[in-house]
Amino acid sequence: MPDTGAPWNIPYVAGTDLVADWPTDSQTLAEAIADGLDAAVGTIKQVVSTFKSDIFTTTSTSAVDVTGLSATITPSSATNKVLIVAYINISCDSAAQIAAAELYRDATEIAAGAGGSARNVAVHFRGSADSIFAQPVVFLDSPATTSSTVYKFQMFVSGGTGYLNRQGSTNASGVGSGITLLEVAA
Repeated sequence: MPDTGAPWNIPYVAGTDLVADWPTDSQTLAEAIADGLDAAVGTIKQVVSTFKSDIFTTTSTSAVDVTGLSATITPSSATNKVLIVAYINISCDSAAQIAAAELYRDATEIAAGAGGSARNVAVHFRGSADSIFAQPVVFLDSPATTSSTVYKFQMFVSGGTGYLNRQGSTNASGVGSGITLLEVAA
């Protein structure tokens, strides 16, 4: 069977191979593909996902856990990484106020900006009460553990009321927020 070369050296099937040596070559091909995938860097080991469709409200100026918007993963190796792919929909009840969300690994804030006099956050919203801000968050984390690890959002406001999954001016929802965790082999 011909070889595709680096980086995986996975053979491909020529048209003549399918008829002449079908059982043997098919098994060899399947084994070569499996071996190549097992050896590939960046293999996804597991996926965990959480979706929140209900509304969360806060008036806290200190960060508080967003109820129901967390996901737990137990990495199979301390050298593996966790890719966090999340999206949240936040708003506030006044254009003069700010609603913000922070992403945490257990008690450690991650995916935040640095520097300046403002608070460092993953997501920041300042707009009218008629707006809702859909924000994707993608972050590759290195938890360096094989222990159960919780990824979650916390939310706070500068004043007034902050909302997740609804506009500030109406109780209508129609949107959701979610977190997906992918363990990536190192």
